Amino acid sequence: MKKPFYFWEGDTLVLNVLGTPNAKKDAIGKPKGHQLCISVTAVPRAGRATDHMVRFLAEEFEVSVSDIEVVFGRMNVNKQLRIKAPKRLPSVIGQQDLLF
Repeated sequence: MKKPFYFWEGDTLVLNVLGTPNAKKDAIGKPKGHQLCISVTAVPRAGRATDHMVRFLAEEFEVSVSDIEVVFGRMNVNKQLRIKAPKRLPSVIGQQDLLF
């Protein structure tokens, strides 16, 4: 059975991420295994790429930066994020999942 790259804990979206720093543009890609590929333009230095990713995702999910918690992987490409009450979801997840 395929392991999902996200799940819900109440109104909080838990997202497993495979990050790609130093990319040409910020983008949400496709799932790869049990992770969602997310590219950011920031360089991977002292957690800057992760901080940039959080700011990018805050816009994409229409939440504030403080509504996104990096559970693990701040200094690694493998991350888990908790996004509290997202108002918008990328098409790879689907809007129907917003109905709690």
